[in-house]
Amino acid sequence: MRSISNDLLANIAFGLCLTLSVRLQAQTSQQMLNDGLVVGGWQMQDAGKVHGDGTAIAEEKFSTAGWYSATVPGTVLTTLVDNHVYPDPMYGENNRANVIPESLARTSFWYRAELTIPASYAGRHVWLHFDGINYSAVVWVSGKQIGTIRGAFNRGCFDISDAIRPGSKAVLAVLISPQPNPGVMHEHTLRDGVGKNGGISALDGPTFLSTIGWDWLPAVPDRDTGIWQKVWLSASGPVALKDPAVTADLKLPGLESAGITVTTTVQNVSDKPQQALLKGTIDNIAFEHSVTLAAHSSQTITFDPATDGALTLHHPRLWWPNGYGQQNLYKLHLAVSVGGQTSEEQDVTFGVRKITYTIPSTDALAFVVNGVPIFIRGGDWGLDDEMKRVPLERLDAQIRMHKLANMNMIRNWVGQSTSEELFELCDKYGILVWDEFFQPNPSNGPDPSDSQIYLDNVHDTVVRYRNHPSIAIWCGRNEGDPPKEIDAALKTMLAELDPTRLYQSNSAKGRGVRSYGPYRWRTPRDYYLLSEGFKSETGSMSIPTMESIQGMMPQKDWETINDDWAEHDFAKGAASGDLYPGLLADRYGKIENLADFVRKAQLANYEAFRAMYEGRNAEMFHPETGILTWMSHPAHPSFVWQLYHYDLEPNSSLFAVKSASEMVHVQFNEITGNVQVVNNLPQSLTAAKVHVRVFKLDGSLSSEQYLSVNSAPSSVSDVGEVEFHEPLSTVLFVSLGLSDSSGKSISENFYWLNGPARGDRFSTLNTMPRVELESTVSRADKDGTSTMTANLHNPSPNIALMVHLQLRRQTANARVLPVFYSDNYVSLVGGEDKTIEIQCATDSLRGEPGLVVVDGWNVTVKPATAPGVAIGLNENAQVDHWPRTGLLLKNDQ
Repeated sequence: MRSISNDLLANIAFGLCLTLSVRLQAQTSQQMLNDGLVVGGWQMQDAGKVHGDGTAIAEEKFSTAGWYSATVPGTVLTTLVDNHVYPDPMYGENNRANVIPESLARTSFWYRAELTIPASYAGRHVWLHFDGINYSAVVWVSGKQIGTIRGAFNRGCFDISDAIRPGSKAVLAVLISPQPNPGVMHEHTLRDGVGKNGGISALDGPTFLSTIGWDWLPAVPDRDTGIWQKVWLSASGPVALKDPAVTADLKLPGLESAGITVTTTVQNVSDKPQQALLKGTIDNIAFEHSVTLAAHSSQTITFDPATDGALTLHHPRLWWPNGYGQQNLYKLHLAVSVGGQTSEEQDVTFGVRKITYTIPSTDALAFVVNGVPIFIRGGDWGLDDEMKRVPLERLDAQIRMHKLANMNMIRNWVGQSTSEELFELCDKYGILVWDEFFQPNPSNGPDPSDSQIYLDNVHDTVVRYRNHPSIAIWCGRNEGDPPKEIDAALKTMLAELDPTRLYQSNSAKGRGVRSYGPYRWRTPRDYYLLSEGFKSETGSMSIPTMESIQGMMPQKDWETINDDWAEHDFAKGAASGDLYPGLLADRYGKIENLADFVRKAQLANYEAFRAMYEGRNAEMFHPETGILTWMSHPAHPSFVWQLYHYDLEPNSSLFAVKSASEMVHVQFNEITGNVQVVNNLPQSLTAAKVHVRVFKLDGSLSSEQYLSVNSAPSSVSDVGEVEFHEPLSTVLFVSLGLSDSSGKSISENFYWLNGPARGDRFSTLNTMPRVELESTVSRADKDGTSTMTANLHNPSPNIALMVHLQLRRQTANARVLPVFYSDNYVSLVGGEDKTIEIQCATDSLRGEPGLVVVDGWNVTVKPATAPGVAIGLNENAQVDHWPRTGLLLKNDQ
């Protein structure tokens, strides 16, 4: 095998390490935030190796010699990997039990931190907050046990005033214990496939139950035990605020006013009665209420337009899903004072929007936002990260890529990705959230053994996140009904805590919703065969780029499909990974090597993911109302069910979804042969035109036609049948271009088609001549963002198929990740030009010039340079750059 160059090897290693590493807070003892003081400087040790109880460990004199510097937020395994005890489990086969012991899932660990309590906290109540631990915690402060937490989604909040002295050092000690029923880990192998999903770990209810192993995730050795969200301090006076809630009743259909209701609990945490004044402001609206509280009592106070006429917003700035309008947000400021002194204050961000769940044309679950039907185009998240390494910058890039793909919903499957940052970013980017609670399909695990702990975690989740406008629906269970007593309790709880949102008991049943895949690659026509109104799960294999594959496994495994591939989900199971190489070869011709496999897989990715959405578009609102792909996001480096790789490089699947999910979109119906125009906008599209061209394999024009378009709001229109002058016994290309009444381009689409006479075989694509593209490139830097603009021109009469651009740092030849492309995997007919904008953080270029490299099905490119950027060929992705191995299948496993 040809050896990879040192530069490219560094590129691949950097690309993986960039996204596996977390830019942690500086491990100082503490860091000030607007809402308090974050605790840092944590240390961690196996409880079996520690002598002493919590009282002793939480004393300043306790010695931590031999302890590890702990990663908080993070998991036990994150800390051990960061301290080089174990290699990173996501690379190669490092996750195997002979490398990282599964005993971590049955081991308790001590966490310890020292900090100085601010002198400004004197005379106030001091609160210690835990935003998330897994699975249970016992907490000591300076020798005193102060409380416990149970469940991954329950916060802990403790008054530690009696255990500390402002201006002096305090010591925190936390005993973290794993879930009681971690089960037996599932390993992915070629012989056994990806194995069963879930298991006994579901008994424990509110935890990361997917970490026992699923068909999209090998078992995580520690089951994500640890302090996985931040720990922080705050201070208050004698009266505190608890769980404020804001709802906006938008008046339809005029959208001209919204009544605001504010509810909060004021709590007297002192030993004496208190007279308090609660004040609130929203923009220029102010309101207040005085209250008398007995010692250690609380009272819930509600402000609404009926009690305070000022709580009506006129001409409110609305929050809209992605593509339908702006994501405007408001801020509520609440402050409670005693004796003229502020006791506590909080800010709450909220949005003004109204969601209803039915439309007249279908019985299926529908989402209508601010009176506009929203055709749901979204993705399922199984888990944000295998090791809960989710820094804000990384999560922001992931949600931004959903926006880029024109998606408008994320389903938080079984609540495995529940965090404040997730909802904040979905608010920011206009992504609705289907938020689910903590039970898998009944066949994937038993019901929770302790329903009260389960309901406590649900309760805290709802009151903690209900102000986020992105949350559109609460769901009780994945692919099954919750136990009757839990379902009844959830209905009662949500009717009290959040009556404006729909509660759906089952993610696969009721209101026309159905799950259950299929999850394997299928031909585009198959995605038009529909049997449900709202599809909550269906997916396909989704192969990453050449460089992403090289980055997740050692070179010895690149050209042989073996257990390393299986570890990354390429095995028999729901995705039919074992059948995929044969399917790909049947469709596109013999696989020559890894580069050829990736080249062909990008065509297959694009076909499947585009049709997955276009098939639903074809019957939009009659009766189809939405589709969620399984999955849009990977929790670890994988070959299946993703729009982008774990290293954050998108593959062709993302751009296929981006095309199919345009707000106004032109498409070819794979069943009827008609051209359709999909208008998601609440306005009509009139006097538009579709330019239809059919090309032969040699790039010559076979037929051409113009079709007129007048499309009603929120509708799909058939505008005419494509004329084929050639028999569909050879490969033909269909180019569609939609322009508005002024001639401005709105949507473009490009298909390769073949008739059933040849059994959907496209091997003749391998005979297409090589096209050398001409290009220019430029770079502009502004406000910390670098924009590379690449102009591509096809000077030949032939078609350049699936042109792929990738941004690198020129000196190091290292990929820049994340990167945001205006389009990618584009095709150019003879004489055609395309312009693609590429954006990244300027800092990610590390002071180097940018390098845009190009590959594709049958393309090369003339190099070009400009100040700060160049463009050239991606040699690594060329089939001829590597030996012809046939991509061997290791048949002894």
